[in-house]
Amino acid sequence: MPVYSFLDLACDVLKTSPIPLTYQEIWQLGSDNELTAKIRTSGKTPWASMGAQLYVDVRDNKQSQFIKVGKRPARFFLAEREQELTEDVITGIEKEEQNTGSAKPKYHERDLHPLLTYFVYSNPSFNRGRPIYTKTIFHEKSRKNGYNEWIHPDMVGFYLPVEDWKAEVIEFNRLSDNNSLRLYSFELKKSLDQSNYRESFFQAVSNSSWAHEGYLVAANILQNDDFLSELDRLASSFGIGIIQLDPADIDASSILYPARRREILDRETINKLCEQNRDFEKFLQDVKIDYESKRIHGQEYDEVQREIKCYIRSKLQIDMQE
Repeated sequence: MPVYSFLDLACDVLKTSPIPLTYQEIWQLGSDNELTAKIRTSGKTPWASMGAQLYVDVRDNKQSQFIKVGKRPARFFLAEREQELTEDVITGIEKEEQNTGSAKPKYHERDLHPLLTYFVYSNPSFNRGRPIYTKTIFHEKSRKNGYNEWIHPDMVGFYLPVEDWKAEVIEFNRLSDNNSLRLYSFELKKSLDQSNYRESFFQAVSNSSWAHEGYLVAANILQNDDFLSELDRLASSFGIGIIQLDPADIDASSILYPARRREILDRETINKLCEQNRDFEKFLQDVKIDYESKRIHGQEYDEVQREIKCYIRSKLQIDMQE
């Protein structure tokens, strides 16, 4: 008997819905109709897992039975019912989005760091759902001033399979010189548009050359076909991934363009970063300790906000989609 999946639930709910729905609305209706009880999951936020699967399916599956309507927040509808979307429905969604995005954000760039920490740790679309731990690198602590923004990433991250592999396998991995450690570099911006995208992108290129994967991250990215096409071209040419954080709907954050993975680390640059920045040096020391002890000491890295919605409301002063 086939397992009833998150996408099956979404399909059943959308068969009878007269309008596109957010994934939270889909889950709520599924719960009201006792469909969620058919899902076999032990996750604490199954609606977020369903939302991530919907976003990925629409983006990557050309034969997807779903379509995405709108952006902030995104809504979903059945592709086979697309002709049922009236002009009034589309206009209503567009007006709601305009009202939602009319106010300029008052938060600072570093206020976005906990959002990225949460995303790369918990979102199934990143690193195949395996948790990434992050560390903020403070440029002002560097010994050499003036060029830090082009040398140091805003945040770094790592993945070690100590929670997935047996200790014997980890030790064998070390002895066989096939290191399972993955290092990540993140350059964060509040927004990306035609005025700053080239400088921001090549800043990310400059300060991520040492890592396995480098990303440019922004909360607001201009939604223009020509602009997005240019970002796609740059990402494909230089291997830098692009992540869009969505403060109003954090679980809808996504990887717009994946990074190209490097298999060899640039150890000369890593050594230079250690000499210039104490935060980066300590990050590597902590990762080494975790690898040798086969246990992640989470207190040494950026805190994963368990109550991320409360943080967004209080710090960023943004009302999240419920």
